[in-house]
Amino acid sequence: MVGRPLKLGLVGCGRVMRGPYMSLIRQLRSRGQVGDLVACDVNPDLRDVVLREPGVQRFTTDHTEVLDDPDVDVVLVLTSMPEHGRLAKAALLAGKHVLVEKPMATTLEEAAELVELSKTSAGHLVCAPFVILSPTFQAMWRHIRDGDIGRPALARGRYGWDGPDWGPWFYRAGGGPLFDLGVYNITALAGLLGPVHRVSAFTGRLRPQRVVDGELIDVETPDNYQITLDFGDAVLATVTTGFSMQKYRSPALEIYGTEGTVQMLGDDWAPEGHELWRNSAGAWTLYGSPNPHWPWTSGLEHLVDCVLHGTEPLVRPEHAYHALEVMVKAIRSGEDGTHHNVESPFPALPLDNGDGVDRAADGAAHRVHDRTQVH
Repeated sequence: MVGRPLKLGLVGCGRVMRGPYMSLIRQLRSRGQVGDLVACDVNPDLRDVVLREPGVQRFTTDHTEVLDDPDVDVVLVLTSMPEHGRLAKAALLAGKHVLVEKPMATTLEEAAELVELSKTSAGHLVCAPFVILSPTFQAMWRHIRDGDIGRPALARGRYGWDGPDWGPWFYRAGGGPLFDLGVYNITALAGLLGPVHRVSAFTGRLRPQRVVDGELIDVETPDNYQITLDFGDAVLATVTTGFSMQKYRSPALEIYGTEGTVQMLGDDWAPEGHELWRNSAGAWTLYGSPNPHWPWTSGLEHLVDCVLHGTEPLVRPEHAYHALEVMVKAIRSGEDGTHHNVESPFPALPLDNGDGVDRAADGAAHRVHDRTQVH
């Protein structure tokens, strides 16, 4: 337990840090939970813009200066995806609490090392995405746990867009839409249904070349995915993701059970509530989001709270490793056309442990509408 504002070390000062994370950091500073910041980026041209951010004491291009600062409590790894594993490992070895953006690493070997380090390190390791902290996700989890839809049978997830026109690494080894986007659906579905046993995928490169940062580059990774997940006991799911999707109006997640259906509105990183169909009621019940302003960066707020109050994070690195294994095996399946078994377990989500995390009850239904006559 720490009785003072935490000092943060920010490694990677691109769009993600200067936008969503800095917005949350300002809130945490206003509450007195976070104090000074030290920032690092390999691009020295960012120095002036980063130093203008409230609370940033120092800017460096050498991440070891952040890790060697004895006053830094929490390190945020917000770099390009291929750097995540290496930097998270270094931060854990330096005795820091670590938040690493998704995926936790781009190889299973790096990720396994992080999981093992997290068991003995002085600091916590929390890995994005933080979908299980969403009050909407937790409401859906309770519906499934309580048997409101009967026995889960089928599920569907989707998240995609046209792809970024910045950052060539998105389209090279260690990048791609599965690590960047599909990871949300896979993390959420595993959180709701348990570990995946087997994965099969079709993948492809829809656009062999793209203009990124004003230059024409070759796309080296698949940019289009259709994935099937086997959870065992006849429970199956599909995930659709890619830098190939323009717009959509479908729910982010749908879980179909023997007695009903529960579906998430919006995206799982920005949910807009959920709907529940129960055969016994014969109608859809619409629930608004218990927290419409829940941010996808909430893992930082959660980690800060855990450090300040001496509690264990709900977001476990084993869950992130499992999601990475599913993704790696999906990529391999797309290459060789065969099913791939998924071996890694992860602990059941401790969402009923009463450790102070906001799990917001489902809340009052905003409206009930009968769709039995809609064809």
